[in-house]
Amino acid sequence: MPLLLPVKGVSPVFGQNCYIAPNATIVGDVTMGDDCSIWFNAVVRGDVNSIRIGNKVNIQDGAVIHCTYQKTKTIIGNNVSIGHNAIVHGCTVHDNVLIGMGAIIMDNAEIGSHSIIAAGAVILEGVKVEAGSIYAGVPAKKVKNVPEELISGEINRIANNYLMYSNWFKEEGEGGKE
Repeated sequence: MPLLLPVKGVSPVFGQNCYIAPNATIVGDVTMGDDCSIWFNAVVRGDVNSIRIGNKVNIQDGAVIHCTYQKTKTIIGNNVSIGHNAIVHGCTVHDNVLIGMGAIIMDNAEIGSHSIIAAGAVILEGVKVEAGSIYAGVPAKKVKNVPEELISGEINRIANNYLMYSNWFKEEGEGGKE
């Protein structure tokens, strides 16, 4: 069963048709939209500030979503995929974004819509990723614009697949938050 805890009297709030893996941890001031999934060993800690998650967001295995006490909130838009072991901390991620496996997004960064953050990339504090860009490297830099085929072929495909995967688990009765 997932670990869902209040912090200072504030409990996580879930939209409809969400899947929460049995060993995921979600605490405090976290509000999640519809059709979201939080996967195995993922941690979403709204203990020191608020976390707002839009619709059709998947937070994959081992990812950590957090913020900074009295300084930065975390805001994640709609149709966002956050890859395995990524860290999203005190930043804003707009709609239709793919954050690759092991990527790190630091405080006060802003990820524009229709962007891809490559696996292992580090978006430094305060960096503004322009909409429709691919960023890669350490520290991450723009490598090119996102071609239209990657928006449907990667960003939308992955988000749609994770919605499908979560339904498999809900059908089997393994976790879930309706």
